Amino acid sequence: MSRVRAASVALVATVLSVTTLAAATEANAAGVSYAALGDSYSAGVGSGSYTSDSGSCSRSTKAYPYLWNAAHATTSFSFVACSGAKTDDVIANQLGALNTSTTLVSITIGGNDAGFASTMQTCVLSSDSACLSAVDSAKSYATNTLPGKLANVYGQIKSKAPSAHVVVLGYPHLYKVPGSCIFGISDTKRTAINSAADTLDTVIAKQVANAGFTYKDVRSIFAEHEICGSSSQWLNSTTLPITDSYHPNSSGQAYGYLPSFSAAA
Repeated sequence: MSRVRAASVALVATVLSVTTLAAATEANAAGVSYAALGDSYSAGVGSGSYTSDSGSCSRSTKAYPYLWNAAHATTSFSFVACSGAKTDDVIANQLGALNTSTTLVSITIGGNDAGFASTMQTCVLSSDSACLSAVDSAKSYATNTLPGKLANVYGQIKSKAPSAHVVVLGYPHLYKVPGSCIFGISDTKRTAINSAADTLDTVIAKQVANAGFTYKDVRSIFAEHEICGSSSQWLNSTTLPITDSYHPNSSGQAYGYLPSFSAAA
């Protein structure tokens, strides 16, 4: 075989290989049927740009599920995450988005079960001792009751979407301690609140492993971007509307949750 002919054959083979790979990649992307479940951290509360049809669920076009879907040629996208959702709400109101054709699922859940909102309210408005007591109660619930709740919802997700790759994302620390904030709650309260996130994430990670799903810890990627952090903050402090407080802002969704989910999807 001449050198010219050999080079031509090699070139054709390379082109065919690249074309086949591109076609396969496009086919794989087009074959993704994605369902985004969970609470306000998945709905995108705190990031603005809420869709008109989401009502009190406050689903945002800046939330990581919406951003991920926009960047991929998915076959279908069911965005049913909802502000305030607990594990029982996922079971009652969100599992209808799943079926045997679902190939990808994302979810954050458990924070509301453990009383995240009421604990934050106590810590912001009351004394250090009241805050520590509320945090201890939340941690006790997370340790003793939440595992069964998570096991139940994960089991039902697996039953509804047996072929799906399920990615469960955790919760970040809210505060950098000690941080740059001069005003606001004490470092005692901030440390306690972060410890509640640690307990919650530990419990979630264990149940995710038991279910055979994929867990993504977001605490490290949010480091230095917490409230009082030295870099740009990816989390809202107390703000208006009050429901946006202590949730990821648009940067937290785009630079914290989205890359974490993308790495596991």
